[in-house]
Amino acid sequence: MAALQRTEHQLQILQRISRLMVRDISFRDAAGEVLALIVEFMEADSCRLYLISGDELVLQASHDAANGPVENLRLKLGKGLTGWVARERRLLAITSEAYADPRFYRFPELPGHTFEAFLGAPVINRGGVAGVISVQHQRPHQHSGSELEMLATVGELLGSLLALTQPDAGRVEMELVPRVTTR
Repeated sequence: MAALQRTEHQLQILQRISRLMVRDISFRDAAGEVLALIVEFMEADSCRLYLISGDELVLQASHDAANGPVENLRLKLGKGLTGWVARERRLLAITSEAYADPRFYRFPELPGHTFEAFLGAPVINRGGVAGVISVQHQRPHQHSGSELEMLATVGELLGSLLALTQPDAGRVEMELVPRVTTR
């Protein structure tokens, strides 16, 4: 019964995202609503959306359940867990001690900001990477299959929403590097 309720909740969220995609709404406003839905669904502490601009990932929207919005974060492509997701064009799930992962990047703008669990998915736009959506938990968190699938799907939907609201937003084709083993 719990699995059925979880699936129904997932469907409701996807329906709400679909309705955002057909409304006359800015990408930033729609993205903020999507991030709030993801935080609720995954019972996460925060969710962030970065888009590629030049050689950087630039924070476009955030939903932090405890601290409010985070702004003005920039990250070089390929740097940190988020940059790895963009470069590899695939999901990255870390259950615990994400801050200890050698790819982890500590933002100087967020002193003391660490998290245990990380889940990131590429935002796909016209077949290329346009950015990354990431979810953080302050405590260890085993990501379920439905969470992995949900975030991958939301990354694709955000890419489509970006194309709808900003038709000139290009994708970035990045040179893929050999696969790295994840925990």
